Amino acid sequence: MTDEQQTRQPVTVFLVDDHALFRAGVRAELESITDEVRVVGEAGSVAEAVAGITRVRPQVVLLDVHMPDGGGAEVLRRLRSELPEVVFLALSVSDAAEDVIAVIRAGARGYVTKTISSKELVRAVVRVADGDAVFSPRLAGFVLDAFADRPGSEPISDPELDLLTPRERDVLRLLARGYAYKEIASELFISVKTVETHVSSVLRKTQLSNRYELSRWASDRRLV
Repeated sequence: MTDEQQTRQPVTVFLVDDHALFRAGVRAELESITDEVRVVGEAGSVAEAVAGITRVRPQVVLLDVHMPDGGGAEVLRRLRSELPEVVFLALSVSDAAEDVIAVIRAGARGYVTKTISSKELVRAVVRVADGDAVFSPRLAGFVLDAFADRPGSEPISDPELDLLTPRERDVLRLLARGYAYKEIASELFISVKTVETHVSSVLRKTQLSNRYELSRWASDRRLV
């Protein structure tokens, strides 16, 4: 063990999974093999996760993708803007491209499958806590294809983004770049009132409440 590992405080971890037996197994494994991480809470539903993470404010959340009352993306949607310091790492049995992309677009810092070993999971938790992005090897390609716009890559559907019309996306893109309503109107050759109408529509469709949240949402989807 290095001097840095000896002096560093354990990374605090919150477990979110609807299977209590799995949570117990992960907790037991993590606590038995290392002192680099410390489990400080757990939850089995979206509602429990939101309440528990808000109360405990862990450094890293290990987040299941599918749960009966929603899933990882829903937890992220409710918490990411309120708790930007908390890092989310998806831990799922699924390795489907749509699941990976959905949770990464929602704000997770990485995605690993439940076939990962205990030691690898510890390393993944520590790495995301330090600011790295971590993916199981096969899954990294999905993310590259979705976000790098590589020639020949399969487009990944984003249900929230798909709700917006092309004009609403144009308005949102300029808004996220810091344009005032009057400047957007001039750029797109529309009236200020029309800009306001489009912004209101985007806020309603994305269920966001202000310009700052819209800008962050657009940035996450590489619209800026």
